[in-house]
Amino acid sequence: MITETTTTVAAIAPIVDDLSPRFVRLSDDIWAEPELRWEEHASMAKQIAAAEEFGGRVTRAAGGVPTAFSAEWGTGSPVIGFLGEYDALAGLSQAAGATERTPDPDSGSDAGHGCHHNLLGSGSLLAAVATARHLEAAGLPGTVRYYGCPAEEGAAGKTFMVAAGAFDDVDAAVTNHPMPLASAAQWKTLAYTQAYFRFRGLAAHAGANPQHGRSALDAAELMNVGVNFLREHMDDTDRIHYAFVDAGGTSANVVQATAELYYIVRSPTVARMRTLYERVKKVAEGAALMTETEVEIEFDGACAEVLPNVTLEKRMQSVFEDLGGVGFDEADQAYGRVLAAGLPDGAAEAMKRQLGIPSDSPAYFDGILPLPPAALRPQMTGSTDVGDVSWVTPTVQMGAGTAIIGTPGHSWQMVAQGKTPAAHKGMIHGAKVMAATAVDLFTDAELLSAARAEFADVVSVTPYDRPLPDGLIPPSLRPTYRPA
Repeated sequence: MITETTTTVAAIAPIVDDLSPRFVRLSDDIWAEPELRWEEHASMAKQIAAAEEFGGRVTRAAGGVPTAFSAEWGTGSPVIGFLGEYDALAGLSQAAGATERTPDPDSGSDAGHGCHHNLLGSGSLLAAVATARHLEAAGLPGTVRYYGCPAEEGAAGKTFMVAAGAFDDVDAAVTNHPMPLASAAQWKTLAYTQAYFRFRGLAAHAGANPQHGRSALDAAELMNVGVNFLREHMDDTDRIHYAFVDAGGTSANVVQATAELYYIVRSPTVARMRTLYERVKKVAEGAALMTETEVEIEFDGACAEVLPNVTLEKRMQSVFEDLGGVGFDEADQAYGRVLAAGLPDGAAEAMKRQLGIPSDSPAYFDGILPLPPAALRPQMTGSTDVGDVSWVTPTVQMGAGTAIIGTPGHSWQMVAQGKTPAAHKGMIHGAKVMAATAVDLFTDAELLSAARAEFADVVSVTPYDRPLPDGLIPPSLRPTYRPA
């Protein structure tokens, strides 16, 4: 049966295929020069160059964020936004295509694209350019707008952009996230906040006169102990993580005068996250009281949970079904089988059970998952600042199949796959799905109206709870900022 989505897919797929070599190269170039949150200057420049190459009208520092930008094609209504990202993760340098842990010998950084944001941003930009080309060829009105967004791994780049009004005139937004399968289902995510806890004490000779010292390191350790006791008294879906930024130096015979912790707090809603974060702050203040030190708390950033839009998911699911699977070949599967042998025990099997994927599926899953009922939507315990965009305009985020089943996020195995032919195929496939969905939003007024009506019904009852304090500026603009 020929459907509206069938016609759209047939029109958009050749355009994406024609453009794809340029955007595969863009993805690989960003993979080869990984940059951490708020520091994505080279990655942004590469994306801007590609957008301008295809006629995009570029606005830099979108939303007042130095490493954000937007690019536009066309004019008038509706305005459909595409969301892209390009930040990497610390400590994940990895050789491309390797099947064992091997830092990238050609990189000058210890970072790596452990969430495939090189593919995410390049795929979304490819979809935006393809959509703009289709509208121009068909003589259709409307504005295609691509957003290059930084610091998703700080879970706050888009949150600051939302606070500045960068998405206020967007009628709907489309994006993707690379993962070990292709899917139109949006998972529930956790709201997220992060903060620095800086303890200040008094240095002293640890052997001769420790009584004169006040250990900031003791305070930091006591904070961690206190939070570990707190874990028994929070919901099962809540998450708290920490890292030592400063342990006070390497001299054991000096009472440590400084120590700094970086904490992340997650919960299913912004309100619950905020409550849990306040409890963590009390633990820090108690640790400072016990050690007669002082604690300074710097709120770094935050994001809201994702608000799914079922109307857009259903249309995107139709696109998936008309387009078919990614089209991995035997060479892809052969590499995947070797890599799969080194995954954590049971990782692939657990993912297959969770998502209903047949147990005998190949390493690179090439099927189309059914769209689960909204009541059975899985609860993911990760977070994304796409959540904040979803509370100001109807948003749909697809999964782009770029990795083998069971690949842990933020792992060397994910980085290793980021430049493989299989990853490129998943990115291109995802661009076709996004572009076809966006074209339908431009050409089907009833679809856009239904998506906006669903969105309005929710936010009229449960308005957006912005997780950032009023007046907070992006970390890269603060006097205290230092690269991650």
